Amino acid sequence: MNPLKKLAGQTVVYGLSSIVGRLLNFLLVPLYTHVFMPAEYGVVTELFAYVVFLQVILTYGMETGFFRFSQKEYSKDLVYTTSLTSLFSTSIVFLIAVIIFSQDIATYLGYSNNVNYILWFALIISLDAVTAIPFARLRQQNKAMKFATFKLINIALNIGLNLFFLLICKDSKIDFLNRLYISEIGVGYIFISNLVASAATLLMFVPELLKIRIKFDIKLLKLMLIYSLPLLISGLAGTINEALDRVVLKFWLTIPENTADPHNYIMYQIGIYGANSKIAVLMTLFVQTFRYAADPFYFAQAKETNYQKTFADIMKYFILLGLLIFLGVMLYIDIVKYFISPKYFEGLAVVAPLLLGHLFVGVVYNLSFWYKLKDMTRLGIIIFVIGSLITIIMNYILIPKIGYLGSAWANVGCYSVMMIITYLWGQKHLPINYDLKRIFAYFVFAIMIYISSIYLKTDNKILNFGINTALFISFVSVAAYFEKINVLIVAIRKIITKRQK
Repeated sequence: MNPLKKLAGQTVVYGLSSIVGRLLNFLLVPLYTHVFMPAEYGVVTELFAYVVFLQVILTYGMETGFFRFSQKEYSKDLVYTTSLTSLFSTSIVFLIAVIIFSQDIATYLGYSNNVNYILWFALIISLDAVTAIPFARLRQQNKAMKFATFKLINIALNIGLNLFFLLICKDSKIDFLNRLYISEIGVGYIFISNLVASAATLLMFVPELLKIRIKFDIKLLKLMLIYSLPLLISGLAGTINEALDRVVLKFWLTIPENTADPHNYIMYQIGIYGANSKIAVLMTLFVQTFRYAADPFYFAQAKETNYQKTFADIMKYFILLGLLIFLGVMLYIDIVKYFISPKYFEGLAVVAPLLLGHLFVGVVYNLSFWYKLKDMTRLGIIIFVIGSLITIIMNYILIPKIGYLGSAWANVGCYSVMMIITYLWGQKHLPINYDLKRIFAYFVFAIMIYISSIYLKTDNKILNFGINTALFISFVSVAAYFEKINVLIVAIRKIITKRQK
């Protein structure tokens, strides 16, 4: 089989398992927001933000290290068992430490009455860290279907248990089922569902793990750790950009005077922000889908003579599609907002900046291929670290002043700076003639349309729908007109060139 076709096929399988998983989990948000009050959902938002950080720390770049050293002179089995033993050991140490200090951690985070939350999450993170290498090995062995099957079983269990506890048991008229739902646990059922799914995933690997003969090479481990350390740094930097806002809101929010319950107020704000940020995940899914397709494509196209023109066209059309998603969500926000419960609508102002921020993430990804193609990934780490600093600074300044809206705009600020730096450095090392005038014009036009929809808004919902549809069609028409003109000019040039020959 052609290597590129094989890679493309596997990319589809890996990509679908990840994207379908994110999409299905995304579809649980309406359930969560209707079942739980904002302060309760704030617990979910905050604790899963910590999970993002801890997963990066507990895997410490070992997956990529496993791939790299499996290609060297070392035995693949030795690399596998050494990395697996390392992750298993650090996960056990982490789990024991959390168990010992669980009450202190719970008290610090404001969950002194829910120590179980901390223990459940420690188990989830530890189990996921241990299975990271077995999943990496499936990829290394080109077992894409087995990889996807295990991932989808995990997702199905998680979603199934969420629906069972929160939809079936909670309001069931059958006494046996109703007793399975304990109101004091509440959002804890979300964590229990995740825990069972993670445990089941590890159990699926047990038959394979029992067959392996454990070998451990301390020298090899040292080399792998040295290789993986920069990946840990870049991973943490990326995680700060992705999840820091949901963590620091708790510490940097300004609490109004005479607030009866400050902790409940803070969790309420986090819950509102977390729920509304899920609407912007539509852009994230688009970017993620593109990334799975683009990874093999970019590296393959880099071998072609006209690859720079191809890269420039991809960037333009990527931004066009992203702007269509932005307008599709924001012009029809009066419909889209019902994805979450009405009790969360007060936070809808964060959706627009978060959509733009996620779009800029995709632009950064497009621009970043110069340092991947030039083997200058250290510069990529520097860019992400700069972005992390921008994120921290902007959140620190804006959250006390405008609350969670400050976090949303910090997201835009972070990725805007990263876009500019990545572009400027890229033009020095791998110049690409992006159609900046056309791209900028499309962007400004899209923002003008969005602002116009705000000023033209009336009290009549049907009229608003008609106005916004006309605005959306105007953007599509203008983009289609100019792009068709561009295609026509190229075709005419080709015809003229052939005749001249």
